[in-house]
Amino acid sequence: MRPPEFWKAEVSGRDSVVLLRALLTPVSWVYAWAAARRIQTTTPRNAPVPVICVGNFTVGGAGKTPITRALRAKLGETAHTVSRGYGGNLLGPLRVTTEMSAQEVGDEPLLHAADGAAWISRDRVAGALAAANNGAHAIIMDDGFQNPTLAKDLSIIVVDPVFGIGNGKVFPAGPLREQLRDGLERANAIVILDAPGGDEGRAENCWLKDFSRPILRARLEAIAPPRGKYVAFAGLARPEKFFDTLIALGVELEDMVPYPDHHPYSDDNLEFLTRLATERGATLITTEKDAARLTPEWRARVTVLPVTARFEDEAALDALLAPIRARM
Repeated sequence: MRPPEFWKAEVSGRDSVVLLRALLTPVSWVYAWAAARRIQTTTPRNAPVPVICVGNFTVGGAGKTPITRALRAKLGETAHTVSRGYGGNLLGPLRVTTEMSAQEVGDEPLLHAADGAAWISRDRVAGALAAANNGAHAIIMDDGFQNPTLAKDLSIIVVDPVFGIGNGKVFPAGPLREQLRDGLERANAIVILDAPGGDEGRAENCWLKDFSRPILRARLEAIAPPRGKYVAFAGLARPEKFFDTLIALGVELEDMVPYPDHHPYSDDNLEFLTRLATERGATLITTEKDAARLTPEWRARVTVLPVTARFEDEAALDALLAPIRARM
């Protein structure tokens, strides 16, 4: 889904926004109550190896996957990733290979499988046990912060500095998955993840003023910035982040086409995009995550922008991960 405009902090003063948010607020109370009750009444199970969870407070993308990949690179090949496999039709537990399709396992697990051992499982405990029984010395969960079934040794929350926590309301009145105070209480660290050229337009993160645990900064960097004329397309929670990244890199964009998050691209979609690029004398460009949802034939016709997360203070990250390393 695309986040509605009234979830943003800066549009809160509009009359129509205030009315809509007021109408949805009673539903958000029920959602927040159900989320809190599930966490409070569930007894989490421990995995035989340390578990790191990379999550977020809000619905939609904040950059969990690149941070998960960066942590795995730090911890080495015996760190396996476990994710739900959102968008795929297989339940797991299942080890993901790069030959699988996004229709089977989801798009993010395919990126993790390109880095090393990756698992999907709707049952997080079963996925963790499968990974541990197959050589994992540590598990990194991509998402699952609000899932209480598996005990976490380290919970790292990723925050988009432009979107922040939006209007600070719980879904559906706002983007939060739970009451902010509850999430902050369980978080062990927060990573503020900037996009390339993302110094402008940062939200005021005053809600973090009382958070006494580590706050790290990281930035997405393009591995090989492209040159030429492009038509960009992306199916993300906030596709404008990708378009802004390309602009910050100096890419000449002839057009930008947004799609919903995890959008399953059809031949009609891609033929339309191809015609648009041809008319503009440009090449198609998309994200790694979007490319994972394309067939090999279509993928070969599209430029992909690979990115990596770089931490400003590697020593602070190493200190955060030291207790996990000691148990691996």
